[in-house]
Amino acid sequence: MKYLGVAAAVAAAVSACATVTRGTTNKVQIFSEPPGAQVITSLNHTCTTPCTLTLNRKDEISVKFVLAGYKEAIVEVRTQLAGTGALGVAGNALVGGVIGVGVDVATGSALEHIPNPVQVTLEKADLPSRSSSQRRLRGRSSEPAADAAPANEITPPPPPAPKS
Repeated sequence: MKYLGVAAAVAAAVSACATVTRGTTNKVQIFSEPPGAQVITSLNHTCTTPCTLTLNRKDEISVKFVLAGYKEAIVEVRTQLAGTGALGVAGNALVGGVIGVGVDVATGSALEHIPNPVQVTLEKADLPSRSSSQRRLRGRSSEPAADAAPANEITPPPPPAPKS
């Protein structure tokens, strides 16, 4: 009798389908170093790091990180069969049959997102060198300075100082 109770409890746990036990959505945590990056996904979700997005379990997305002074970064978030999701589908196949398995597959409830959490270290953007920015500033003015000699004229040296 004791073993019958344990067997019934195991059967009840395994027979729960993945849709019921895991749900059809998943929370994906998103972090950046430094924090404060704007996040835009291929499904038009937006947030500022650190943040958490709720996604349908079967959705695969691209996550773009944008922060002033840093290069953009993109991370692909994919799905894979989760260990606990597979157990729910297997239990459903035993008890719920084809219909239950079909529901689990259609909703993606047996899947999980990878990577989760999504973490990225942003690289500083390349800044122009000082000499090239100075060259650009000098090249902007098309008029010579008022006290500058014309480019084709040679300026004579100053007269010698008087002798005392």
